[in-house]
Amino acid sequence: MEYRRITSIEDPLFVKMHDLMKEVFPPEEVLEFELWKEPLEDPGIRVFVAVHQDEVVGATEYRYYPDWNIAMTDFTIIGRPGLSLGRFLAQNREKDLNELAHANGKELFGMFAEIYDPYQLDDHEFGGVKPMNPFVRREVLSHLGYKRLDLSYVHPSWKNDGEAVKGLDFCFMPKDEAISEIPAQLVSDFLTTYYSVLSNKPQEWVQMIEEINNNTGIKLLPL
Repeated sequence: MEYRRITSIEDPLFVKMHDLMKEVFPPEEVLEFELWKEPLEDPGIRVFVAVHQDEVVGATEYRYYPDWNIAMTDFTIIGRPGLSLGRFLAQNREKDLNELAHANGKELFGMFAEIYDPYQLDDHEFGGVKPMNPFVRREVLSHLGYKRLDLSYVHPSWKNDGEAVKGLDFCFMPKDEAISEIPAQLVSDFLTTYYSVLSNKPQEWVQMIEEINNNTGIKLLPL
């Protein structure tokens, strides 16, 4: 199995990856094909696919932010069971991020991720792909070390229609497991930057950011 980076919508592997995304994720979570052009060409956005027998069977997108020394996992797709894809993607992603942090003269502080909470919403089928079941994914990510931030989380729909997407937790995986709180300013700055590409923010999101800014720290709770 190969771990291949995609940097252009012209790459045939991207067509396969985008098709896989549409099979697995709900529509509001999938950026339109043409809108991927600039993100893929951005050196700070890292999109990799797992290629098995010339097919894209998994994918992950993530970013490293040198100023904050943190990363964000945008998504991870397990498209086929029985290939240890979760471990393959996680290990290769970790290796890549550690190299980026070391090049920045630091040890990675940690990584953010949005994680579905099936106890809030239970209507995500994820294309019938069993490894993508949100109950399974939540436990796997907990095993990896992710903890949920102590806040009621929403995010702007990637359709940029001003709707608030609910049913997720915003989580953080600290490299140091002893860390039980992270700076509220880091959370606010990160989310504001991360969603700056979307011009149409829902009021619920704006209020959430205001509430974060009213705190000095955000607790990390068990996932």
